Amino acid sequence: MMSRNSMYTNPKPCKHLADYKLRHGLSGYNLLQEQIRTTPSGKSSVKNHQTEIPRCCFCNGYQKRLYLCLICSSISCSSHTLLHSQCENGHDIAVDIERSELYCVLCCDQVYDPDFDKIVMLKHLMDLPRSGNGVDVSAGRRSSKRRRLCSALELDLKKTKQLVSMRDLRAKSCYPLGLRGLNNLGSTCFMNSVLQALLHAPPFRNYFLTGQRNHEVCRKRSSDRLCLLCDIYVFFSAVFSGDRTPYSPAQLLYSWWQHSANLASYEQQDAHEFFISVLDGIHENGVKARNTGECHCVAHRVFSGQLRSDVTCMSCGYTSTTYDPFMDISLNLDTGNCPSTDLANKSLKPSDNTYVSTLLGCLDLFTKPEKLGSDQKFFCENCQERQDSVKQMSIKRLPLVLCLHIKRFEHFPVRRMSRKIDRYMQFPFCLDMNPYLSSSVVRNRFGNRMFAFEGDELDTSTEFEIFAVVTHSGTLDSGHYVTYLHLKDQWYKCDDAWITAVEEEVVRASQCYMLFYAQKMLYYKANEDLVCQPVSPRADPFLPIAGCC
Repeated sequence: MMSRNSMYTNPKPCKHLADYKLRHGLSGYNLLQEQIRTTPSGKSSVKNHQTEIPRCCFCNGYQKRLYLCLICSSISCSSHTLLHSQCENGHDIAVDIERSELYCVLCCDQVYDPDFDKIVMLKHLMDLPRSGNGVDVSAGRRSSKRRRLCSALELDLKKTKQLVSMRDLRAKSCYPLGLRGLNNLGSTCFMNSVLQALLHAPPFRNYFLTGQRNHEVCRKRSSDRLCLLCDIYVFFSAVFSGDRTPYSPAQLLYSWWQHSANLASYEQQDAHEFFISVLDGIHENGVKARNTGECHCVAHRVFSGQLRSDVTCMSCGYTSTTYDPFMDISLNLDTGNCPSTDLANKSLKPSDNTYVSTLLGCLDLFTKPEKLGSDQKFFCENCQERQDSVKQMSIKRLPLVLCLHIKRFEHFPVRRMSRKIDRYMQFPFCLDMNPYLSSSVVRNRFGNRMFAFEGDELDTSTEFEIFAVVTHSGTLDSGHYVTYLHLKDQWYKCDDAWITAVEEEVVRASQCYMLFYAQKMLYYKANEDLVCQPVSPRADPFLPIAGCC
């Protein structure tokens, strides 16, 4: 499908990268190729032969992330890349030394360019072992063979990626199926982080791997309009194909842009907004029941729950109850242990026990009775006038997969300013949501004197296991999203194209932004040691299937 329309290849580069290529062409890429070093595991880095330990030309530091300017080859750390660009006009494009990725100083994010990718892939191919039995070949044969391989790469980059994929598959055969890096297409780490979580949400993943949608005859797809649901199917198939080379979700990005035109740009977006927008796009393709109007789309079947809101008149005690659906729950950070004046100025560390929030504290705050202000007086049907009131939230129905969003970004319209809360928050890997159900909250409100409670929540499992954590590091204007996945009793860090195994302590110390929990039964069944087999198109997508090799 992608080969039939060039629009589906790769996004256009950012304007700063386009300006650089217009002035300098590929000369900088070609010169850099000599400094690229590859490893058998498939990683690449940049090593300057002039120095043993690269250091920032401004602060002489080497512990922060370092970048090599593509024009003057000077090295600057993450704190001084912008300063270098300001001192040297037009020096806006650099290369991450540790990861061999293009970086736009003005966009403050990785950028993707297929021409640069081709140079790196060629270097990978040139560094492959010289012969199958480990015996070196003659210089003439090696030179001739290298020229033929270079020529083949120029004609067909796909063959090169297949060769590297085969080597990478052998090196990472112990990784679970579906664990695949996603290329940054230009400030798209917000998208990659959420997609990694969706790829491994058990019922959501199973639905898209059943192959029940025929994209070729989709009525929603046209020559100038893409179908988001079809492209999600294609995306899942590509990631779970067994190929280990990083994947570029360009077609999915284009589809999302058409669905959310107001967010269609190469600027950094909010991961939570992307999550809601994608589920909304899936919902538009959903089927509603004729009688009840209930949506049966996969987004609602997996992520949808129901909140209960009780507003009680403080004069007569009359209570008005309303119910609202939710796809995720946004939580304010628990600030009971920290003065409000410290939050804006202090960057908190996990080791600082004085300033620690907890997820349970945030949930307690969410379900805590709140006295409404004088400008929010409640019209009491019993008193027939507006009265002071108390509002209390609770969860009427839990979803199969629970997404908890931590509010780290605050906006002050009056003062026209925004800030990010860099506060550490503890979160459990096993979460019991029973104390936050409406039955528990209402019983506590009346001193546990209510023994019977209406509703379907009593039949729902309240125990959840964490499987994904989306984190945000950096500032409000310049930050980076990373996802941690828990698969087969092992945590993995998904940093765009890079996948690495990490210890549990690394995840606990991260600055969580979105937490994904699955009902315990679904979680454990999805991680059973079963042989990976193709899923039947007639299979029930909400029955767990094997998730790893």
